[in-house]
Amino acid sequence: MNQRTKPLLIQEAIDGIALRQALTAVAKTGGANVRGEALALLTEAWSKGNAVIAQRLTLGDNGRTVARLLAKLADEVVGALYDFTTVHIFRSRNPTQGERFAVMAVGGYGRGELAPYSDLDLLFLRAYKQTPWAESVTEYMLYMLWDMGLKVGNSSRTVDECLKLAKGDHTIQTSLLEMRHLCGDATLSGDLTKKFRKEIMGRNPTAFVAAKLAERDARHQKAGASRYMVEPNIKEGKGGLRDLHSLFWIARARYGFDDPREYVSSGVFSQEEAAEFQRAHDFLWTVRWHLHLIAGRAEERLTFDVQPELARRMGYFDRGNLSGVERFMKRYFLVAKRVGALTRVLCATLEADQAKRAPQNLQRLLPSAKDKSFAALPPGFVMDAGRLNAAHPQVFDDPINLLRVFQLADERSVDVHPAAIGEVSKRVSRINAAFRREPAAREIFLNIVASPRQPAAALALMNEAGVLGRFLPEFGRIVAQMQFNMYHHFTVDEHTLRGIAAISEIEKGRYGDHNPLATSLMPKIINRRALYLAMLLHDTGKGDGDQQIEGAKSARTACERLGLPEEEVELISWLVGHHLEMSDCAQKRDISDPRTVAQFVELVGSLEKLRLLLVLTVADIRAVGGGLWNDWKGQLLRDLYAFAEAAFRGGQSDEDSVRIQLAQRAAETRKFVLDHVWRSKDVEWVSALDDAYWLGYDREALIWQISEVTVARRRGAIPHVAARHVIQRGVTEVLIYAGDRPGLFASLATAIAASGADIADARIHTTRDGAAFDVFSVQTTDHRPFGLKDRRQLDAMVARLHRAALEDPVETSAPALPKRLSAFRIEPWVRTDNSLTPNATIIEASGRDRPGLLAALARVFAEAKINILSAHLGAYGERVNDVFYVQDRDGPQIVDPQRIAMIEAKLEEVLLAVEPPEGAASTPRAVARASTAR
Repeated sequence: MNQRTKPLLIQEAIDGIALRQALTAVAKTGGANVRGEALALLTEAWSKGNAVIAQRLTLGDNGRTVARLLAKLADEVVGALYDFTTVHIFRSRNPTQGERFAVMAVGGYGRGELAPYSDLDLLFLRAYKQTPWAESVTEYMLYMLWDMGLKVGNSSRTVDECLKLAKGDHTIQTSLLEMRHLCGDATLSGDLTKKFRKEIMGRNPTAFVAAKLAERDARHQKAGASRYMVEPNIKEGKGGLRDLHSLFWIARARYGFDDPREYVSSGVFSQEEAAEFQRAHDFLWTVRWHLHLIAGRAEERLTFDVQPELARRMGYFDRGNLSGVERFMKRYFLVAKRVGALTRVLCATLEADQAKRAPQNLQRLLPSAKDKSFAALPPGFVMDAGRLNAAHPQVFDDPINLLRVFQLADERSVDVHPAAIGEVSKRVSRINAAFRREPAAREIFLNIVASPRQPAAALALMNEAGVLGRFLPEFGRIVAQMQFNMYHHFTVDEHTLRGIAAISEIEKGRYGDHNPLATSLMPKIINRRALYLAMLLHDTGKGDGDQQIEGAKSARTACERLGLPEEEVELISWLVGHHLEMSDCAQKRDISDPRTVAQFVELVGSLEKLRLLLVLTVADIRAVGGGLWNDWKGQLLRDLYAFAEAAFRGGQSDEDSVRIQLAQRAAETRKFVLDHVWRSKDVEWVSALDDAYWLGYDREALIWQISEVTVARRRGAIPHVAARHVIQRGVTEVLIYAGDRPGLFASLATAIAASGADIADARIHTTRDGAAFDVFSVQTTDHRPFGLKDRRQLDAMVARLHRAALEDPVETSAPALPKRLSAFRIEPWVRTDNSLTPNATIIEASGRDRPGLLAALARVFAEAKINILSAHLGAYGERVNDVFYVQDRDGPQIVDPQRIAMIEAKLEEVLLAVEPPEGAASTPRAVARASTAR
């Protein structure tokens, strides 16, 4: 940020005296347009003052400073308008006692802080019932403010009405808690303030505190339960401004604080905690001000399209392997984390205060007979209101207790008291290199990580307290680290802890319906500790080049320091170094190809590693968030696992042996479908389908597909198009059986794009008798089965596909790039590989996702006279990785270097069709592959 200049005085933004004099002059002229001229003066004063204050933000003043200045500007404008209205427009020369009138600021405006597009919350306070004069003043002021373009929240009430409504409404209590006199009868305003504090807040502050905490929890759930979501709501989200405001409300209601310094003098916060409160408040207000100015409206969500500009304005630029936007967002998440810590500190103080006020008797001091965990606690630890606490802060002077408190909480399945978390946080510096190697510390840590109870909960508390990253420095470097892409929904550390939770849930059988294989494998895993440690360390290589290679290095370092046996160190390092391989193989490769399976089996090496890798992969994908996991991914992983397991159990994993095993599996599946479902001579045509078809679907899908085509052939209704919703996978499956022709796949993809659907997966089969047998999985843009809610959409697509099977459809123009996608500058790349299978050339195309992209890529292959054998489609947020198995018309592979270069250039041209905007954050080629990681 720029060097801060001298503090801005409100007089430099607006001259209140001069404004009032100008308004008086307008009134005295008595022209025909007094209101219009007055409105022009007020609007000009407001606009100029806003511009001056906004300029101060760019010169280095923090957001809270300018927020206060804007509130003072509003005070001057509202005050000048009030004077003009009551002196020149509706002057009451002899006001009665009942006509006493005041204007008060309430809500955020009452607190004296405004964002550029905040509402002005005003209370028009009357002493008695509504009078014509008070009604006229209120109406005139409101219409003037509205005509100035301001958003005004308003109410008109008497003192008694305010008190009556506040008694049963905590929202009104909150608004009045921050009320501030602006203009009019100050005695009347003071009367309301005095009575409100005595009659409302003074009688039952505990109920108000409980209501605010419950309201906070509900707000968090609505805005996103985690404070580490990568597009956070800066106002309503967890760790945002509203949480800081809640601290203010609770403290004011409970203790009557008016000045932030009272937090320290009363002992609620230490000096350092009060400073952290101030820094968090300043930072969040600065972000909010910039966000409003960038959006040009009251925007509170840090969406991807505004994050790069916010980072630039706040002085965060690329450094090392972190982009400026990632550095900025890391600072944001660390601030949000500290807001959570401050909330815990205040809650602990409130609980302690409440306990002091509760009746003291002998029974209360004795442990409950039902509380079996109380007596078992080691010296120095106690149960406090159902949570684990230290008997006194000095317990944590022994560094081992900084870990033990979390182990005890896990063993007894209880929460850790906020006071204990606070004391632990103050002492994390005691965790040093020597302590990390102490056998007792290692043992406690490893017991927590591999706990059979709730390891993720204990680790999350350790992370909040700063202990986890301190004891495990490899994890510490990814705390609050954000990846600037639309694929990941959480910061790296939050994603990792969710992965730990997913493994624990799988182990307990709670994902059995969605992950039956993973659940069944957990009891068979020999080294479950290695699995949990691999998940904890799997993303520690993020941001340092190839995340799998760097992650394996950091995992080895961490495990050696933890004193693990060399065999276990090797296993964990291998799992971290290959944690993406199974999902990549399942989703990007043709797993019915014997060579693909043989190469995967050779990479894995043992059945134990295969089991570990399957569970790790499932948990990793589930932990990404955003509903990324679906049964389609599960089926691909289950199929790959089954093929690999058969090879291991058969004792032979070479390509020829795998080919025999796959052929046997295909024959068994084919026999099941024909023998148990279709006993008609009409199914002889299935002999034209190769093994890849029978290996590519579950039996239910095969039965449906064979049924559809058999009936169509019997009726002579070729081409045939059919569709069905597969709710569990979140897709609509579309089958096309037609005579094959050059460019057919591109025609079908174009028809689907023209229907407004996204293609989640495509399977292309060419039968031995020359028919095309293609199956597409299609979705809406919000990842729901296409046409599920509107059958007409699906019928229209089926009709389009029927026409496309007969003739090439007219191409539609590419839609505009969605705004959130425009935030990313994505460098496309295309790779060609002839080494993975002798029967095809594999071409991988990666770039910015957009509707209709698959159709455009397929068009390139059609024009180059290249046959697509299969397409494996993957979308990772804003980036796609589409893999095509293709054959040249003259042979199984494309081998001419010039021809390969020409095809790659054409594909890259398609990927670049939508140019990224200037100022978009770039995704360098070196880390493009890493951006697809779970």
